[in-house]
Parts: sequence; C-alpha cells; structure tokens
Amino acid sequence: MVIQENKGMVLGLVGVIIFSLTLPFTRMAVAELNPVFVALGRAVVAACCSGILLWMQGGKWPQRAQMKPLLITALGVVVGFPLFSSIAMAHVPASHGAIVLGILPLATALFAALRFNEKPSMGFWLMALLGSGLVIVFALMQGGGSFQMADLALFVAVIAAAMGYAEGGRLSQSMGGQQVISWALLLAMPVLLPITLWLGWHYGIQASGRAWAGFAYVSVFSMFIGFFFWYKALALGGIARVGQVQLLQPFLSLLGAAVILGETLSGREILFALAVIVVVGFGRRMNIRR
Repeated sequence: MVIQENKGMVLGLVGVIIFSLTLPFTRMAVAELNPVFVALGRAVVAACCSGILLWMQGGKWPQRAQMKPLLITALGVVVGFPLFSSIAMAHVPASHGAIVLGILPLATALFAALRFNEKPSMGFWLMALLGSGLVIVFALMQGGGSFQMADLALFVAVIAAAMGYAEGGRLSQSMGGQQVISWALLLAMPVLLPITLWLGWHYGIQASGRAWAGFAYVSVFSMFIGFFFWYKALALGGIARVGQVQLLQPFLSLLGAAVILGETLSGREILFALAVIVVVGFGRRMNIRR
C-alpha cells in the first residue's frame, strides 16, 4: 500500500506539473481567440487524439455501469473546468487564477469523501483547510481585499474539476486513466464539435502563432496527456491524499506565468509557496482510510 501511494504521489506530481501550465497557455490563447472556442475546441482536438489512441489499443466500449461516471467526468473536466477557466483568463492574469484554484485539493477531497466514502482524519482536514486558507488569503491580498467577478468563474471551475477528478480517479481503478479520459472526451464530442465549428465560423480563427501554440498545449497536454498521469495517480494513491499535491500547482503556475507571459513573481508569492509546500508535507503524513 505504501509503495502504491508513493508511486501515486510521483505520478500525481508529473500530472500537476503539466496542469500547472494550463492557465498561462490558456491566457495566451484567449488573448486572440474566443474563450469559449478555446475551451470547447481543445476538447475536440483531444477527442480526436483519444479516438486514435483507442483504435490503436483496441479499446472496448464502456460497460453500462461505467457510462454515468464517464458522463460526470466529462461534465467536470472536459466541459466545466475548461469553459469557466477560459472565461476567467480573458479577464484576470494567470497568476491570479492560479492562486484561486489553490482550493482545488480541498474540493477534490470533499467530493471523494462524500461520493466514495474515503475517510480523511481530522489532521488531514486541518492541513487541507490550512493550505486552502493560505491560498485564499493570498488571493485576497492580490485583489486588494476583495474577489473579482472572474473569481466566480474560477470557483465554478474548481467545483467542476474536483467533481471530474474524483469521479474519473475512482473509475481509473477499473478502466485505467487513459481509457477514462479518452472515453469521456469521445462521449462529449457529438455535442462539442458542432458548437466549436459554429464558434470558429462566428468569431473567426485568425490569430498569431503564439495564440495557437497556447491552444495546442491546452489541447494535447492539459486536456489529454496530463490525465494519463493524474488519473493513474488518483487510482494508486487515493483521491484525497494525491489531491493534496495540487496545493503546489498554484505556485508552479505562477512560475509558468512569469516565464511564459512575463508576469511578475514577487517575494511574497515565494513565501506563500514555501508555506504551502510545508502544509503538503504534513498533509501527506496524515491518515486516510480507504
């Protein structure tokens, strides 16, 4: 069990590194492309990749009992999170969005506890609340003591992602992470494809290579490859425990925003990053019954 959890933590870290660049690259794309087109279009591209992967692997059609969890996963991570995070990135810096999304580990643990009867200890919840409290305080400090309207979209994105992570992570125990995200994408394809084509025709797709590079990253890595690592990690290490690794994601996103977009990385942000890393370390040591 310990070896599995450790492997899950390593795979989870790889997934978080990939996901941490989602907001910077999304902001790069929505600077010139319609945010909803970016959100849904990236799922269409990833669905095409999924179809090729399943064909090469000889993937079997999901069982009836797996359809509901797949649809919930699709609603959360294929539609909900990309849509609302893209809308937010059209209005606030990636660094701001990265910190608000810092409450995602707590939300993921909450969904796991309510939906799948994982039982984190009181110490775990205290560490999760402390880590989430740190990132909320940071967001308020950055926003001059208040949340912006885009924060509402980010909070909805958090709920959608947490739901999709918990549902998909549990389903990965029986299907495998690649199968889960691939089928979730393909099930959403019939709805997303016509909407994406209409958005592209209505708003246009004229953009620079830089914008399309951002779109390519969120399509192939954020929407597809990253989930291979993430869902495998959740299946091995448990949704609540591995989800804590995401407390590092806001600060990896800050670094990505600084490098990719030239957004400022201050000493205060570094101090908050160190504080959250300490909380993650303590959170790993807390008991979680599965």
